[in-house]
Amino acid sequence: MKNVLVLFLILFVQSVWAQPDSLFVKREIKHDVKPKWTQSNKVGFDLSEVAFVNWNSGGSNSISALLGLVSNLGYKYKNFSWQSVGTLRYGINKQQGQEMRKTDDVIELVSNLGYRRDTLTNWFYSARFNFKTQLTNGYKYPETSKPISQFMAPGYLFLGGGVEYGKNIEKLSFYFSPMTFKSTFVLDEALANAGSFGVSPAVLDLEGNVISPGQRVRTEMGILFTNAYETPVYENINLINRLSLYTDYINSFGNIDIDWELLLNFKVNKYVKTSFGSHLIYDNDVKNLEATEVEGEYEKNGARIQWKQLLGVGVVVAF
Repeated sequence: MKNVLVLFLILFVQSVWAQPDSLFVKREIKHDVKPKWTQSNKVGFDLSEVAFVNWNSGGSNSISALLGLVSNLGYKYKNFSWQSVGTLRYGINKQQGQEMRKTDDVIELVSNLGYRRDTLTNWFYSARFNFKTQLTNGYKYPETSKPISQFMAPGYLFLGGGVEYGKNIEKLSFYFSPMTFKSTFVLDEALANAGSFGVSPAVLDLEGNVISPGQRVRTEMGILFTNAYETPVYENINLINRLSLYTDYINSFGNIDIDWELLLNFKVNKYVKTSFGSHLIYDNDVKNLEATEVEGEYEKNGARIQWKQLLGVGVVVAF
């Protein structure tokens, strides 16, 4: 009887091992994918100063300051992603014998909602919102009695949908939208009546009285392409590239508005950094102002390339 039991045990073990491998496949335990929120903030302050005492070569004492804040908020859930970036920059310069002047002034909010079919593809169906304006009046120095720009004069709004490619979308992104709605706001009466930033100017009678006020909002529909790229180029050196190209279908198709920023960040330590950057803009709606023989009055000429270069050393705090 004992030998029979042993024989049955051997046959049972052999029959089990002879079964298909599928019997031994472990069941996958499915875990619920939880929504993931991420947030990061950076505050930077750059300061530069030059002072002269009995300096034979001459010079003018000056001090410059630039304050910047960048806030990122992200959300991911399954195949959905949402990324928003808010930017605030304000810079001033004071030179001996001159009034204080503005060197930088930006308020910008970018929000991007994306969906992809699965986690294997790097292509997203995207909807994008972008808004930009400034905080305080801008002037064509040294003339400061008549502002050439203000808060919401101009203000720019982009809203559209398209496709976006990015393997690591926070670091590399290509976005194309065949249908992007653009609004240009000029909410100041004087600037709107003058036809600034592409809005229709006021209609005046022979005595200069306003018959029909200037346009406050100008709308366009066109094609938008953007590229964002961030990468280390060397130890403690980081490159950031942002490019935006836009053309309007109706008013001036083929005339491309360009907004291109290139920034190199040199990290000294955890808190101290140096920045060197370039910002180039071409907008056919922004005409160049030339001074006339009448003091304080300007006439508009054709659009020109706008370029700004920056170099600063400062402190950065991330939280």
